[in-house]
Formats: sequence, C-alpha cells, structure tokens
Amino acid sequence: MPSDLTVPVWIIALVSVFQALLFIGIGVAGYLVYSRVMTLVTDLEARQIAPIREKVDAILIDVKAITARVSQQTERVDHAITGTIDRVDDTADRVRAGVHEKVNQVAGVVRGVRAVIMSVLHKESHA
Repeated sequence: MPSDLTVPVWIIALVSVFQALLFIGIGVAGYLVYSRVMTLVTDLEARQIAPIREKVDAILIDVKAITARVSQQTERVDHAITGTIDRVDDTADRVRAGVHEKVNQVAGVVRGVRAVIMSVLHKESHA
C-alpha cells in the first residue's frame, strides 16, 4: 500500500536531480564562456596591446636617453658658466686693484701739486 507521501517525495527527488543537473550545466557553460573570453582577451592583447606596448617602451627608452643627454649638457653649461663667472670676478678684482692703485697715484700727484701751489701762494702772500 503506497503511502500518500511517496509520490511527493519522488517528485521532490526528481526536481532535486533536475536542479543538480541544471547547476552542473550552468557551471560547465560558465567555464566555457570564461575560457572563450580569456582566449579573446589573450588574442586581443597579442594583436593590439603588445605592439603598442613595444612602441611605448621604445619611446620611453628614447626619452630616457634624451633626458640623460640634457642632464649632461646642463652640467657642462653649469660648469662653463661657473668658470666664466669665476674668471670675470677675478678680472674685476684685478681691474679694481689696478684702478685703485692708479687713482691713489693720481691723488698723490694732485695733493703734491696742491701743496706746491699752496706753498707758492703762501710765500707770495708773505712777500
């Protein structure tokens, strides 16, 4: 004598097996979609991104080389300017010392001439 509960239990068991098969099918389909997407991404990267990356790497190498050259040239210009400024300072010091010496000589001569004139004028005013 079959029980009234036997039929619903078999129905539940069949539905559970169907659900399990459905979840397995969804899992397999998800894996297949994932595999295809990853293949597409890999192919896209190989065809599109890799050449662009090579170009960017080449540009970066060029930029690095140019930056190194500019840095070297800047250093050379800095040394040249520093040397020139040092020479100008040295020359200015020499010119200043030479002019100062000449001015002192001229001032000495002027003082001497003034003293002579004052002496002559002083003698004439007493005579």
